[in-house]
Amino acid sequence: MEFSPEEIERYARHLVLPDVGGPGQQRLKRASLLVIGAGGLGVPVLSYGAASGIGRIGVVDHDHVSLANLQRQVMYRVDDIDEPKVERAAAAIGGLNPNVVVERVEARISDDNAAAQVEDYDIIADCTDNADARYAISDACFHARKPLVTAAVMRFDGNITTLKPYENGPDGSPNPTYRCLFPEPAEDGSTPICAELGVLGVMTGLVGCLQALEVIKEIVGIGSSLVGRLLLIDGRDLRTETIEYRWDPENILNGAGASAAPAE
Repeated sequence: MEFSPEEIERYARHLVLPDVGGPGQQRLKRASLLVIGAGGLGVPVLSYGAASGIGRIGVVDHDHVSLANLQRQVMYRVDDIDEPKVERAAAAIGGLNPNVVVERVEARISDDNAAAQVEDYDIIADCTDNADARYAISDACFHARKPLVTAAVMRFDGNITTLKPYENGPDGSPNPTYRCLFPEPAEDGSTPICAELGVLGVMTGLVGCLQALEVIKEIVGIGSSLVGRLLLIDGRDLRTETIEYRWDPENILNGAGASAAPAE
């Protein structure tokens, strides 16, 4: 897979990085990324994923751009209000990097369609803002054996982790699933959303950029993964903390008595 002269100039700062270089940029060009949610987190993941040269990017979202989105979703403009987010995101990506193939799905992610959405991509970024979607996506990625980078933001706080539960950790036990970290969804309506509690706009950009960084690292194969580690970001006091978590043998996906066999 050759680079055109335009691509060599475009990715020049990657090509001179020893940890990326030509081989890493080729991996990015061959890779496919599915971004579920084109909102506060999805916008930086889409923007930096496309800018980095990921060859094929899918974007899934059911929503339309609103005025309230513009406080944090900086890919969109006033003229985009009332337009489907997937369409406006695809147009923005095309203007940023026409080498990227963009695939659009205007749909709400759920247990019914998550498996079909993730199956054709190399890596998934969960940029949704509700618990039901997170469980549907993480379960689908587990069964499809797809790496998942998931993040969340509320008020001044954010968190991010990477999930590869179809592989074993250094001690031979399976890597943890999302359900090892959060075993069950909260009861309907009991989990507040940012419309109720608020969110500092820049926090979605900060956490979304970290999410994009983790996606790119996974594709290129550099650095330490966040598998088994939950990164917590406190934007108010600008503090971070990393919490380690492990496979729970009681989890319903690959624990004792689960219908799916543990990773080998």
